[in-house]
Amino acid sequence: MDDPLPLRPRHRTAAWAGGLLLIVPAVIAGCRILDTDAVTPVPQLLSLLPWLTVPAALGALLAMTARRRALSLLAVVVLATTAWSALPYMPRLITSYGLPLARVRVLAANIEFGEATGALIDTIRRERPQLVFVSECDRACGHTLTSTFATELPHHASVDADGSAGSVLLSAYPLRDKGIPPARAKPRARGRVIPAAMGMPGATAEIAGLPVRLQLAHPLPPLPGRVDAWKRELGRIATVAAGRPYDEPFLLAGDFNASQDHAAFRAILDRGRLQDAARLARTSRTPTWPTEGPVPPYVQIDHVLVSDDFSVAGIRFPALAGSDHRAVLADLDLRGGR
Repeated sequence: MDDPLPLRPRHRTAAWAGGLLLIVPAVIAGCRILDTDAVTPVPQLLSLLPWLTVPAALGALLAMTARRRALSLLAVVVLATTAWSALPYMPRLITSYGLPLARVRVLAANIEFGEATGALIDTIRRERPQLVFVSECDRACGHTLTSTFATELPHHASVDADGSAGSVLLSAYPLRDKGIPPARAKPRARGRVIPAAMGMPGATAEIAGLPVRLQLAHPLPPLPGRVDAWKRELGRIATVAAGRPYDEPFLLAGDFNASQDHAAFRAILDRGRLQDAARLARTSRTPTWPTEGPVPPYVQIDHVLVSDDFSVAGIRFPALAGSDHRAVLADLDLRGGR
């Protein structure tokens, strides 16, 4: 029988390496299960949750190689928990809809400080959406879009500002209750605009005889040192969603800077009685960011959220040259007579 002693140093090294690999997946999966975004670096790492199954699997393999039973059992639990947490959201099994009244094509796009304005124009011309939610649309971008589509999308609500603070909502349908603030670099919100560092205008559209509440979302990203502000702005979006009349159709779209793995984003869905169109179309793990740089897209932070007055006929994620985001293009059926 071979002497096991020479193998022990390698086992010890494997055990240490496996344990270290398991720490981050265990903490992040635990926060996901406990429904908390906690503090930096948890919100940032939650965006990587599906990919944390890789270090969790390597940690489990090393634990088994080290022949440590307790560590191996822990590793299997961490791997199973991480894999379960990373599964795509499935749509609700039972949803009541009324008769179809209108097909509405919605486009939500972050065009990165206006750099992708030309690509967005081409996409609008090609896809012909009736509603367009545009984030990071500066003053020049807003003027270009409203003048270019003065016939096809003649109605708009906007926050006119420079850089990432500007935004515009274009509509083929008449809009009211826009509550547009005066133009300024850091606009205050009044009326229907959600208070935020970046513009989040809203309006009510008349579609097939029904008033449909529209709201653009673009909270701050969860950068280190700004996590509290990120949570606060997502909380304001959740409050607006929760405060709408129960029987009012509602469409909330944009760059949320949050994925389905963030508790603050799930709170918007829960409090607003909303569903993610990508979830309904079984594409809730399709990444939309980042599309520039050496790292491929790994997280979906751009969303179209809908009330139960809508069903989803289809959804796509077109690329926009010049932007670090993919757009979200959703075909929705507005239903009535519930």
